[in-house]
Amino acid sequence: MKLFFILFFNLLMIQCQNSNFQQVSSRWSEEKIWNWYNNQPWLIGTNFITSSSINQLEFWQEKTFDPDLIDKELKLSASIGMNTHRVFLHDLLWQQDSMGFLSRIDKFLEISHKNGIKTLLVFFDDVWHPMPKLGKQPEPIPHVHNSGWVQSPGAKILYDSLSHNKLKSYVKGIIGKFANDQRVLGWDLYNEPGQKGISSHNIPKERSIELYKKVGIKITDNNYSEYNLNEIDPKDKKQKYTLSLLKYTVKWAREVNPSQPLTIGIYEWDIKWDSMNNLSELNQFILNNSDIISFHSYASKKEVLRKVNELQNYNRPILCTEYIAREYENTFENVLPIFNDNKIGAYNWGLVSGKTNTIYPWKSWDSTYTGPPKKWHHDIFYKDGKPYSSDEIELIKSLSLSGTK
Repeated sequence: MKLFFILFFNLLMIQCQNSNFQQVSSRWSEEKIWNWYNNQPWLIGTNFITSSSINQLEFWQEKTFDPDLIDKELKLSASIGMNTHRVFLHDLLWQQDSMGFLSRIDKFLEISHKNGIKTLLVFFDDVWHPMPKLGKQPEPIPHVHNSGWVQSPGAKILYDSLSHNKLKSYVKGIIGKFANDQRVLGWDLYNEPGQKGISSHNIPKERSIELYKKVGIKITDNNYSEYNLNEIDPKDKKQKYTLSLLKYTVKWAREVNPSQPLTIGIYEWDIKWDSMNNLSELNQFILNNSDIISFHSYASKKEVLRKVNELQNYNRPILCTEYIAREYENTFENVLPIFNDNKIGAYNWGLVSGKTNTIYPWKSWDSTYTGPPKKWHHDIFYKDGKPYSSDEIELIKSLSLSGTK
């Protein structure tokens, strides 16, 4: 009889553990995510980094973290009605000083909250330089778009699937710390998963090697292929490793079971998004595991409308977590009213023009600019707080301060 009760108790405990795992590891229901979203204002903001930072590392590292400038620039965004920002983290910062990193995140959230802004935090990123390094970051290459932005994790970890588990404490540690923090809007687990860095914009090999060298990264014929930088390499190679890491990341996040929703952005524009049958395994996983759907849009008004219609088939709230490419007619005038009409959260790239040089277009990697372009690619304000376009500011204010129609 004693043995029976022991076995029964053990089976009961296993069942409870399984039930708990099911409870914390499942995607939010449509009802739950809509209840959450309907209690939010229309979300509008930017992908935020201070004008003094060339990348995520310079933004967050202790020596260059600048609360005063953060406050100044967040005040500027709040003045035009912005209520949220998307902010990139980096795994090396956790490795360098996890307690200090958590403290700086907390300070950033404190400043944001003071300015009426909630934060969407991003863990990983497959875009731009594949070999990030801690310490002093390179100076910007003059007139070149985002010359110092770095991937997270770097290629060394990404292309070694046995190393992916090393990132567990980073993801669970940060989400666990802020899992019930109302200053955090949500968790964007991976920016443009599977994207191919600089070569995603078809930069010729010789030019990208030259520019990598200028920011202290040595690329040779051998490691150019090794790190999947060549635009002729099949994208499937990187997607395979990214999907492996993404599956771990979703699992870790679900085990923490935060009070905020999870999202992963879909971005490939050359396919239709309205049916799972059209999507790669990676993109199917993205849509099937996002509580709230997010996507990127640097295309025309017509294309934005088409993609919005496709994503609405999934009956979940939607965020556009990157947009604005003025030379491609992806402008505030053309697309922001679409997002407002459909209550789609809108995060343009860039607030104050600075060391990222994102007023320059992507093509600046393969051409020579000697001064600022007449038509800015991204960003809204000059460093002195003067707007690039007064008309844009008036439109943003009129929509953000009035809410959705």
